[in-house]
Amino acid sequence: MAADKTDTAHQPISNVHVARVESLVSPVDLHTQMKISEKVFETVTEGRTAIENILKGEDDRLLVIVGPCSIHDEKAALEYAEKLAALRDRVSDRLEIVMRAYFEKPRTTLGWKGLINDPHLNGSFDIQTGLTIARRLLIGINELGLPVGTEMLDPITPQYIDDLVAWTAIGARTTESQTHRQMASGLSTPVGFKNSTTGDLQVAIDAMLSARSPHAFLGIDAKGSAAVIQTAGNPWGHVILRGGGGNSNFHPEAIDHAVESLSAAGVCDAIMVDCSHANSGKKHENQQIAWKSVIEQRAAGNHKLVGMMLESHLVAGNQKLGNHPAQLTYGQSITDACIGWEETDQLITWAHDRLGA
Repeated sequence: MAADKTDTAHQPISNVHVARVESLVSPVDLHTQMKISEKVFETVTEGRTAIENILKGEDDRLLVIVGPCSIHDEKAALEYAEKLAALRDRVSDRLEIVMRAYFEKPRTTLGWKGLINDPHLNGSFDIQTGLTIARRLLIGINELGLPVGTEMLDPITPQYIDDLVAWTAIGARTTESQTHRQMASGLSTPVGFKNSTTGDLQVAIDAMLSARSPHAFLGIDAKGSAAVIQTAGNPWGHVILRGGGGNSNFHPEAIDHAVESLSAAGVCDAIMVDCSHANSGKKHENQQIAWKSVIEQRAAGNHKLVGMMLESHLVAGNQKLGNHPAQLTYGQSITDACIGWEETDQLITWAHDRLGA
């Protein structure tokens, strides 16, 4: 007698490890709910133009991307933005200040993935609320006349906030990713590619070459439907030196090597230096060392150095998220440690004065 055959008609073979699928507001609906003003439009477009002109060498000011490692508190972020906007006005003749507003955080293993992914800081992953807060905050910052820079991590995110961003970073963990290079080729902003976590510059050069070319890839359209995204290529790619492999790369020899490598590859040889990460030995108090070294190099005539990044917040240092978000110190990072506002003001004011000497 033949053995009974197992009935497999109702055994799932797709989405086996998916616990739940939730519908999300479409980009066009969120844009309609949270429209931008003429002031915001001007801040974004003028910020992008200024950055492009700096990369081309037609604007001699130094680009400075400064702000929290990540944003987790809307109120503190707006307070920081108000202080930075006032500082921007004081130094705008020599420095183009752009606020760092990071809502997505790549993790080596596990951890809080950023305000968009987990806005309530409790593992509830209320992404729709996260997108709403991020868009509202970006509108508020731009209303101050302060352009914004961010890291794009999820390739869907740009559909929701791209119109509010003047500058974009692709991080050290994702610069080598084809997905992120394709995404960068269609972004509306200049894009900085970080060298790898090992310090390798070639991955950033490869990313710049890839992103300036047209691509076609899967994504979503403004209505949230699956779509093929065809890009024209982004000509505004540039490198960000952040150190790696236990070594810094902001000293003159490393800068000269980077310029030579970029020129040989036929890509933009303008250099941005990230004062944090391996360039600070992951110690926030060491950011000033990289900052002052690069400013002195720039003051000495090296105008290939066009930009810098500082991780800064209202309160110096960082804190663990823990299980009680309401007990967090106001204005202090819950990811990488940042310098405090007083030191931020001092470093930027010193740079403005030094570059005018």
